[in-house]
Amino acid sequence: MSFVKRNTVLSSPRAGLTPSTPQQQQPKQEKQLAPGLRPSPTDGRLTTSTGTAFLDQLLAGHGGLPLGTCLLVEEQGTTDFSGILLRYYAAEGLVQGHQVHAVAFPPEWRHQLPGLASPDKKSKTASPAPAPEEKMKIAWRYESLGNNATSGASTRGDSGAPFCHSFDLTKRLASSESKGTLNPIPVGGAPSLERRSVGTASPLKTILKQLRAKLETSGPNAIHRLVVPSLLSPTLYPPGCAQPSEVLQFLHGLRALLRQYSSQLTAIITFPTSLFPRSSGLVRWIEILCDGVVELIPLPARLGAAPPPPSGSDPKANEQPQGLFKVYTLPVYHEKGGGGAESGNFRENLSFSLSASRGLVIKPYSLPPMLEDEEEKPSAAPKKDGLDF
Repeated sequence: MSFVKRNTVLSSPRAGLTPSTPQQQQPKQEKQLAPGLRPSPTDGRLTTSTGTAFLDQLLAGHGGLPLGTCLLVEEQGTTDFSGILLRYYAAEGLVQGHQVHAVAFPPEWRHQLPGLASPDKKSKTASPAPAPEEKMKIAWRYESLGNNATSGASTRGDSGAPFCHSFDLTKRLASSESKGTLNPIPVGGAPSLERRSVGTASPLKTILKQLRAKLETSGPNAIHRLVVPSLLSPTLYPPGCAQPSEVLQFLHGLRALLRQYSSQLTAIITFPTSLFPRSSGLVRWIEILCDGVVELIPLPARLGAAPPPPSGSDPKANEQPQGLFKVYTLPVYHEKGGGGAESGNFRENLSFSLSASRGLVIKPYSLPPMLEDEEEKPSAAPKKDGLDF
């Protein structure tokens, strides 16, 4: 039995190198990420912002929408809060220089996107930026878990460029601010009651065909965003698209493109649950084929309520809950589960409110406390004994 002395090198030195001359190590060149991307603090996959900082914080701890995933936004009623989320999503992509593919939208839809919010001068003068030496150095994965959805501040990525911009609904996106391209994808014009001929291609298959052509012709570093508004709505899509064989094949094809171009493509789809309730089997299959599913339930308006205050008024008055925000599924990051279930924040009762300067504000829902002034006061009219006829 032989013993080997410790701290001895068993392998012989390479040819041309002596043990006294250490091998020169070449510095590793870090790969430059595309604008609007940063690694997830959960598993390191690349993520992009949805344009709404509060929604980014809910996406399974990734701090954004992971590339290669699809988010389904359901909405009840006749409101259009989900459409505003699509505008933020498209505006963020154009500002970051991404290619935005808008389904059933004309090219003039670009002029309806919100513009960048002007920086808040008061916040800059009141709290100046700390010096680099005085800034607390913490791990990058914990730095993104802070309150990065404050008003007037843009969430920044690892390269220092803004990851999530702040938009103002009262403004419109200027051409100088838009660095990306908007590619409208028509769905065949206005729906008609005539039967489609046998040789005519399905509008949903045409969407996949045009999207695949754009992905194949673009470079490997190009980032694409797909915007699908009000899926299966009769005002935008022909009646034949509501057939299960049509819509499920479309979602299967979209899922295949997301997995094939897992480092270039993301998608957000809105869906009207007032026309297609969640209790139906078709909607359940649609939810299964999407990586994330959330639902917006607007609260009914109260009769005689005061109109909403202007954007420049008290911020607390602008954050009155306008609806409930339910999270059903989030993009998971491994086959054993995950998806934010460890923290359990999305399991709380959440509410949303729309602000012109902060966008869609999502926070835990709680009933306001009953103040003494709001209690019922006795009537000042004197009571009369007996009955008056």
